[in-house]
Amino acid sequence: MSLLSYIASGTTTYIAVTASLFVMGQKFPRASFFARCLASYGSLLLCAIYGVIASIVLRLVGYGRISQWATARSFKWVMRFTTGVRFDIIEGKEHLSTRPAVIIGNHQSELDVLMLGEIFPPYCSVTAKKSLRYVPFLGWFMSLSRTVFIDRANRETAVKAFDSAAEEMRVHRQSVFIFPEGTRSYSDKPELLSFKKGAFHLAVKAGVPVVPVVVENYSHILAPKKSIFKAGSIKIRVLPPISTEGLTTEDVDNLTKSTRETMLTNLLEISKTEPSDIASALSSGKSTAVGI
Repeated sequence: MSLLSYIASGTTTYIAVTASLFVMGQKFPRASFFARCLASYGSLLLCAIYGVIASIVLRLVGYGRISQWATARSFKWVMRFTTGVRFDIIEGKEHLSTRPAVIIGNHQSELDVLMLGEIFPPYCSVTAKKSLRYVPFLGWFMSLSRTVFIDRANRETAVKAFDSAAEEMRVHRQSVFIFPEGTRSYSDKPELLSFKKGAFHLAVKAGVPVVPVVVENYSHILAPKKSIFKAGSIKIRVLPPISTEGLTTEDVDNLTKSTRETMLTNLLEISKTEPSDIASALSSGKSTAVGI
């Protein structure tokens, strides 16, 4: 068999297995969980392949800096169709037009790639851990589309990456999206992990505002530990830009802390948390600022 035949055969089998699991999911919820997981990863691969092609074409015609936006839109529509999950901005959509800016958001699971498809503005790039550069298709797309790769194990190279990103923001007015928690929380309740300070150092260094994006806790939609993955809608609130004008590196700790507290308050609110629980969560918050 030729390579194309193997690819066609494998794709057909993948789709057939996924479809079968969806049908079984009507009686066995666990089958539905695996069906949506397969649909998600298949969609991710498909959109990553599209992203490689789109990045090359857009760079050739002089619009390489919108390739991540163009690819993010494909994640939104493809994954909405294959999983039945949608993210809806209920407030503050106008703040996403702030440019350049450091846009930050809470990080819950792999499903956040669909969230990026909803909120990602043109002329914006993501940051990602360095190891993703070597993932077939996804890493190729990210490299071609000017992703800011961060090696968190090496502070010197991480700082250089942020210096390069700051220059890109100043010269080309390119925004950057960062998950300040640094990793997925997989939490079944509305909470935030400690924030790393890299996003705030970058905003201060580039002299641009921070735009916080708050996504409600969606463990009612996706909870891997409980094998739950359902169709449904998830709310997003985009908060007003936080100015960094006049701030220095000495102000980063306070900026990190105050931004996290604001995001946590909003997270608890849109996740339908009782007022008394909000006060309790804020008063017992974890350490808020760690390294890059």
